[in-house]
Amino acid sequence: MSSITDPEKADDVAHLETPPTADDLEEVDLDQLGESQGYVLDAAVYRAEHAGGKALKTASDGHTILIPQPSDDPRDPLNWSQNHKNLLLFIISWAAFLPDYGSATGAVTLLPQSAIWNMSQDEVNHSQVGNVFMLGAGGVFVTILGAYFGRLPTIFWFLVMAFWTAAWCAGSKTFNEFMAARILNGFFSTVAQGGGLMFLKDIFFFHEHARKINIWSAFIILSPYFGPLIAAFIINTLSWQIPFWVYTAMTGLALLLVVLFADETYYNRHIPPSKQPPRTSRFLRLIGVEQMRTNLLGNTFGEACWRPIKVLTRPTVLMTVLYYLFTFAWVVGINTTLSIFVTPLYNFGPKQIGFFYFTPIVAAILGELVGHWLHDYMANLYMKRHGGHFEPEARLVVIWMSEPFMLAGLIGLGFCLERGYHFMVTSVCWGLYVFGIMIMTVGVNAYNLDSYPEGSGEVAAWINFGRTTGGFIVSYFQVTWAQSLGTEVSFGTQAAICAFVFCLLIVPLQFFGRRMRQWSGPLHFKTN
Repeated sequence: MSSITDPEKADDVAHLETPPTADDLEEVDLDQLGESQGYVLDAAVYRAEHAGGKALKTASDGHTILIPQPSDDPRDPLNWSQNHKNLLLFIISWAAFLPDYGSATGAVTLLPQSAIWNMSQDEVNHSQVGNVFMLGAGGVFVTILGAYFGRLPTIFWFLVMAFWTAAWCAGSKTFNEFMAARILNGFFSTVAQGGGLMFLKDIFFFHEHARKINIWSAFIILSPYFGPLIAAFIINTLSWQIPFWVYTAMTGLALLLVVLFADETYYNRHIPPSKQPPRTSRFLRLIGVEQMRTNLLGNTFGEACWRPIKVLTRPTVLMTVLYYLFTFAWVVGINTTLSIFVTPLYNFGPKQIGFFYFTPIVAAILGELVGHWLHDYMANLYMKRHGGHFEPEARLVVIWMSEPFMLAGLIGLGFCLERGYHFMVTSVCWGLYVFGIMIMTVGVNAYNLDSYPEGSGEVAAWINFGRTTGGFIVSYFQVTWAQSLGTEVSFGTQAAICAFVFCLLIVPLQFFGRRMRQWSGPLHFKTN
């Protein structure tokens, strides 16, 4: 039975049952086969079911089938060295860390800003709203441009603009100027969040996806907690602008890493290596000239714009996006407003607020560590019980495990803030919720990537849009809602909403998701 519990041991292409030709590889589209009939990772199971079929490349363990099948072309990103791939994973993850980090930095700087600009803290907090919304909207444009111009120039130019707008935030003199800079920064900084899955899909095999998504997701989940933590310590002795200059430097580092080490990850494996467009200049690929000159992606601009719309017509994608919207919304709402709650309740100053943000950081790290084995363990268990076959719906099982943590965390947090329980109890409840969110996030992303591998960027963009749209909406009324009805009612209602959407959306997907995918059919995109 194939095992994907230790993909690091199966990363290199080392075994060929009978070396296939380029023509053979063209005929074996294992992504499409897995999407429609279920994935098979064990070479022995595949041979038994496809006697006389095409021989397939396997990983260095000799039995894990490589999905998709790599070409014999060294330019194929699937053939890049593992060190090269992991470096790119870090760059993408670091770039994905920045949007929420910068956004949440404002959750603490609003304290001195409100005094300087003679505004209420809630009014200054509205600068978060436009920023958070654009984090989601920008991701949709990332996938459109990535499908038309290429992956590399899209991340490069977006990071150039993110660097400029981050510096503008730090140098703003008025609230209106600051708000404009924040909105634009949200749009451009989201490039590796909204489009992250398309990079991971380009360079990693199917059996590696869950763990790589787990790493990428950990950076995203951790980022909104590091922002307030670091900012709180800085503004304890320095001006509010300094945290944003730190954020500018971090964005500059991401841009520098892309310039020095990143390359175009898109490779059209529907054509043989002899017909691949030549790669002549990494600088020209960086700015997008080479991709346009060789028509690398092959999509018209209209086709690129239609891709995210078509993905959202798939019921399984729409249902998971809605689930994520109503579940993750409270993460953003809590994070952007918690300082307003705990400052009077526990008499916290900026330093104490900073220490308090260690809670979700520890919880997210624990979630990442558990997920490092949990997602693949559940996948292996499913294959063991289904004759070596794997369906994307197996990814949803982890959400059943994460849901109790999220519900307990939200309900407990409401009681703590309402009744003034010790801040350590509040800390534990917050941690439970974040731990559950970390596990659930990987499950949602992996499910959609396995369901529609050819729309990797588009599904990531819509999941990101759901996440940020929920936070955008909640940021408007989180404080007034809690102040008018109490945190027991407001957070209890949030938990009830999470439970309701789980029953309404995830439970049906678990049992009928495969039928929905077969009914709606594949995406049939011109390029992956």
